[in-house]
Amino acid sequence: MAKRERVMRMSVEQPLWRALTGYRVLTLVYAIGLFASAHDEVARPWVALGYYAVLAVWTLATLPRVANAASCTKRFLAVDLTIALTGILLTRLAESPERIEAGAPTLPSIWTAGAVLAFAIKGGWRWAAFASTLVAAANLIERSGVPTRDTIHMVLLVWIASIAIGYVVEVARASERTLARALEIEAATRERERLARDIHDSVLQVLAMVQRRGAVIGGEAAELGRMAGEQEVALRTLVSGGLVPVSRVSEDAAEGALVRAVEESDDAGGPVDLRALLAPYAGARVNLAEPGAPVPLPPAAARELAAAVGAALDNVRRHAGEQARAWILVEDEPDEVIVTVRDDGPGIPEGRLAQAEGEGRLGVALSIRGRLRDLGGSAELISVPGQGTEVELKVPKDSSASRGKAEQR
Repeated sequence: MAKRERVMRMSVEQPLWRALTGYRVLTLVYAIGLFASAHDEVARPWVALGYYAVLAVWTLATLPRVANAASCTKRFLAVDLTIALTGILLTRLAESPERIEAGAPTLPSIWTAGAVLAFAIKGGWRWAAFASTLVAAANLIERSGVPTRDTIHMVLLVWIASIAIGYVVEVARASERTLARALEIEAATRERERLARDIHDSVLQVLAMVQRRGAVIGGEAAELGRMAGEQEVALRTLVSGGLVPVSRVSEDAAEGALVRAVEESDDAGGPVDLRALLAPYAGARVNLAEPGAPVPLPPAAARELAAAVGAALDNVRRHAGEQARAWILVEDEPDEVIVTVRDDGPGIPEGRLAQAEGEGRLGVALSIRGRLRDLGGSAELISVPGQGTEVELKVPKDSSASRGKAEQR
């Protein structure tokens, strides 16, 4: 069956970078607009015009730099913050002392906050605290050490907001790594269960048969059966435990965590008639009752449902004996397909399934219920000692949608 590797990148900070890009452009326009509205009052407008020309070219030319964390390097952050600090200090040269004392805004105005927020998104709250502290020092120098109330409010707002955003970014990165690990563990568990079902349907059953036949024949065959039994136990233990791969994350944590999951792809072509897959199970002691019309299912769903029926029949032969009879009933409902497997064996004692699962014998848990769960369906087992066992398998016809809902839950 064809498989593909699905790669998911999760990053809650990417929207923050996009927002920062827009913020820098808008605050550039705002700063230039403030100057234009009061340019007649500026003592040395040519200083402001020169600075705004540099600021505009820098802001527009470096928009790709603030598009993501990889492009926003430490060197860029240093130059960006230097331009903001230079603009704050140049305000003393461009404005008159009277306007500065009256509370005139600095040349970069609130554009400075964008430089600090870039530090916060890139490096977390510690970087934000460093950058906002430098901005606060520059504002104090610009006000000659006697800041106005508006200056204090601006400095505190930038300092608190940037540190808060930096802290949120760090928490988000940790949450992304945890979620990526959980998703990869889930994907690895699903793959392990699929392999366990395949092994149970083939290798484990062969080893169990060799063990039983060897004990009956005796001699060297008995020793071979004993070795097969030991290998069966070891293989069941391996299947029950399994290994979960270490979650892989990107080199730059700001790009988001990476999750790689191997998943089976649906076969090309239309639905498969379930009757064709169940027909080989019919025989002298297995009666198959099916509708007269085709029972279409997606290829993967049809194969898994047929394999679950085969696992149920294997359990009949193993636990009820070779002489037991079984009946397969196929019902094609509007929204789902129901397959019932019933036998006339001795039934299953109460608590036996839980005991078998605890011993690593996962035939019912994996080969039957596991297959149906992955399809968004269900498997119900009803057994009365002395009256046989009945397994009811239900699969929704839109198994892909149901599987998606099951994964969301």
